[in-house]
Amino acid sequence: MPTTTRATTETTGQLSAVRTLLRLWPYVRPVRARWAGAAFVAVLASCLALVFPLVLKWIVDGPVTERDPGGVWLGAGVLLALGIAEALLFGLRRWLVARPLAGVEAALRADLYRHLQRLPVSFHDRWASGQLLSRGTTDLMVLRMFLAFPLTFLIVNGVTILAGLSVLIVQDWGLGLVLLAPAVPLIAFCYRFEDGYAKASRRAQDQVGDLTTVVEESVLGIRVIKGFGRHRSQARAFRDLARTVRGTELVKARLLAGILTVITLLPEVALGAALVIGTIQVSDGSLSAGTLVAFLSTALALRWPIESIGFLLAMSQEAATATRRYFEVMDSDPEDPRVLADADAAPDAGQHADDGLRFEGVAFRYPDAAEDSTPTLARVDLHIRSGETMALVGSTGCGKTTLTALVPRLYDVTEGRITLDGRDITAMPRAELRELVSVAFEEPTLFSASVAENVLMGAPAATEPAQLEQALDVAQAGFVNRLPHGVDTEVGEQGLSLSGGQRQRLALARSVVGTPRFLILDDPLSALDVHTEAAVEAALRRVLADSTALVVAHRPSTVLLADRVALLSDGRITAVGTHHELLRKNAEYRHLMSGEHTEETGSGTETERV
Repeated sequence: MPTTTRATTETTGQLSAVRTLLRLWPYVRPVRARWAGAAFVAVLASCLALVFPLVLKWIVDGPVTERDPGGVWLGAGVLLALGIAEALLFGLRRWLVARPLAGVEAALRADLYRHLQRLPVSFHDRWASGQLLSRGTTDLMVLRMFLAFPLTFLIVNGVTILAGLSVLIVQDWGLGLVLLAPAVPLIAFCYRFEDGYAKASRRAQDQVGDLTTVVEESVLGIRVIKGFGRHRSQARAFRDLARTVRGTELVKARLLAGILTVITLLPEVALGAALVIGTIQVSDGSLSAGTLVAFLSTALALRWPIESIGFLLAMSQEAATATRRYFEVMDSDPEDPRVLADADAAPDAGQHADDGLRFEGVAFRYPDAAEDSTPTLARVDLHIRSGETMALVGSTGCGKTTLTALVPRLYDVTEGRITLDGRDITAMPRAELRELVSVAFEEPTLFSASVAENVLMGAPAATEPAQLEQALDVAQAGFVNRLPHGVDTEVGEQGLSLSGGQRQRLALARSVVGTPRFLILDDPLSALDVHTEAAVEAALRRVLADSTALVVAHRPSTVLLADRVALLSDGRITAVGTHHELLRKNAEYRHLMSGEHTEETGSGTETERV
């Protein structure tokens, strides 16, 4: 379970199930009238069942005792009519509740998905995708089932039990008290059951989330698993986790079996005692046979409402757990889309409106990093002039990708600031910022959609076919014309039906389709062969001429796309200049571009060319 989930569990675990479930009220409020109507109909149907014993009492003490066949047939007709009415009312309840509660589930799911899109990247870094998937599927299904059945019947059965016990006491208060005797121990057992079952339910649902993560990773990484022959070890890992889930489910089953045994046994013992006492009273004439029949029929009619308490409590605890898990995500702070300062403020003194991209004293530490840890970036100062292309180079792990992620505010700077044409990016609505800045990430991610939909995701306003064609031409993605349906071909999940180079070219086309004002490219040509790379670079130069661009580069051919080069080392910009200037003046840059690496030997430092 992710750290965030575990921490949240500790803080929310103390909330009662009732207080937790009340958080669903904003979603239930729009359908409250229809749900209340369904609950009323269900209560009415359940209370009709309590009329049966009263009719039986009349039949036994009246027509049966007086040997009146007409009265017996009348009583039978009344019982049949009551049965039909009860069945119709339960059918009406189902019809009333099904559609609006399906809408509640849809609203919960839509809000969860919308909120996930607004959560910062740092949140998704901490949470396993399977945990989020299980909240959006399994947990919401549990909530819909709870609202449709357990919640209604907790009310219905509670009213039925109270009404039934009142009828029993009115018929014979002595026998009624006998049946009431198990109430106190039952309440104590239910209280203990709730606590244990809530913990087991939480553990089970978190384990299902982990199991979902394993399945998702196995599907997305199937090529790696097969390529390294790891299918058996993955199957063992899945089996072990599935056994863990099974063990937790058995704990739940054991707890439920225990409470059901108690709930069934104690009322049955009380009913047996009432039957013996009632029979004695009938035999000595102090109680009529009809009253005893009605009493026992009423008691039997209460068996289901009483025995169902265990199931209803279990389902309520599962729903409360699902609600906690749902709101753990919903309570996470989203990215603030609002302006943090005056977005229309004039540029700072000394700057003009066409100032390009600036990093001023930028420092960054990942949100989950220790306070005393070395920051990933420290005091980065860099100015990319308007219309200029800057290449960013540095050794692996020096923070190049992190620096590029700060521009579209996938992460926020810890210190300092970043400006676009003189405007602090934190003073810009995120929607506006991300319209100005286009990004091609190091890992090209494609979605289960057509080629056109994947590319045009980079610029929703780009609707002309010519814009799509131009972007594909820049990325040298002519291969799409050879696909079965051209640009309308579905590329499949993660674009795995395409090669790595094809995916990278489509991701590059997505970044340039809207002719962005600012362009961030994170090693955009790493998966391309030499000839395709040269063709892409030639076409890309035309796009870069109209943009202010920051390009992460690892190869000299990519560096040559840039007007100037910045060297990032130990979280700082240590040198800026043209490619040839840095080759001449900076040993570290020369080392990076030459493909050399050093090894410590017994006689000192040896340099090898690879």
